[in-house]
Amino acid sequence: MSHLQQSFTVKFVYNVFFTGKLFDSTNPLLADFFTQQATGDLKKKLLFVVDSGVIDSHPDLSAKIKSYFSHHTNLVELVPDFLLIPGGEAAKNDPDLVEKIVAAVDTYGIDRHSYVAAIGGGSVLDLVGYAAAISHRGIRHIRIPTTVLSQNDSGVGVKNGVNYKAKKNFLGTFVPPVAVFNDSEFLQTLDDRDWRAGISEAIKVALIKDRAFFEWIETNAEALAARDMTVMSYLIHRCADMHLQHIAGGDPFEMGSSRPLDFGHWSAHKLEQLTNFELRHGEAVAIGIALDSLYSQQLGWLTEVDTNRILATLRTLGFSLYQPMLDADNSAGVLKGLSEFREHLGGQLTIMLLKGLGYGVEVHEMDADRIRQAIATLREHELSTTV
Repeated sequence: MSHLQQSFTVKFVYNVFFTGKLFDSTNPLLADFFTQQATGDLKKKLLFVVDSGVIDSHPDLSAKIKSYFSHHTNLVELVPDFLLIPGGEAAKNDPDLVEKIVAAVDTYGIDRHSYVAAIGGGSVLDLVGYAAAISHRGIRHIRIPTTVLSQNDSGVGVKNGVNYKAKKNFLGTFVPPVAVFNDSEFLQTLDDRDWRAGISEAIKVALIKDRAFFEWIETNAEALAARDMTVMSYLIHRCADMHLQHIAGGDPFEMGSSRPLDFGHWSAHKLEQLTNFELRHGEAVAIGIALDSLYSQQLGWLTEVDTNRILATLRTLGFSLYQPMLDADNSAGVLKGLSEFREHLGGQLTIMLLKGLGYGVEVHEMDADRIRQAIATLREHELSTTV
């Protein structure tokens, strides 16, 4: 008997840039990036796919982009027609949008050495990254996140995906972007829900990795709720940094059965689907964090004082920590999220819980009655605060 074996390693390198007024003629960041990417005399094409909601808030964006690249025609060939797609989770639920992006890649001759740049929230970035990954077996994609959640979490990672058969991210790829450009200017026009929603992901990573960062969020919760840009900028940078550190030192392509950065997400993903995605992802994550914190307290791992600190911080930020679908059919709907969470990775169920502020620990089972008890606690508090 004989066999052949091959082993190889692929190195991924990408930068996450923090800036303001990215497309201002005085900002050299994009021009410098494409200068560094240049190889020989081959001019590369650049196709923009833009969240239509971002255009609504920034109606001069297309003109600014075209003006910017008109000064750098030697570096990149800008496709003059921008592809506009709707933002929000609905984008990931519409398979026609994948086809629309792939068709644009074909129409404009975007090859593997060219670029597809996505401007929008996390859903648009996920969708465009997925379409780019399956076109020509991989086109370079650039992310320009426009929400708090996408700038501090989803937009800086390596995942791309769309929803399928009512399951979150059922179809997807692990393909890093070639670069991420976080422009603080986009955050100024967010509504309060989108401003707030992304903060839950920062709380998530702080609770499982960095007690001092959680205590900073706790101290600055009122300023964050009041839309203080200075504190938000720090939160985004710190959260993105921790996310990138995890990718470098963990399991970036999720070859195992663990997703530690998805603390609070097993119920959040299901709640999004149960509410027909009326809940923002970050809003659902806030509920998931509250639920799993209470569960951790029931196990004796988290003190009542620390649990209340977590819940109080979330509420100070303006999050509602209860949603009626938590109780639908004796919680059967949300509990199905456990099996779907396991199925998504395969192997055994692995859930991150807390043994203290900044100290996450993995478990491989959760008790349905304890979960219902945690839900009841959230429901009772919601009723007491609305009476």
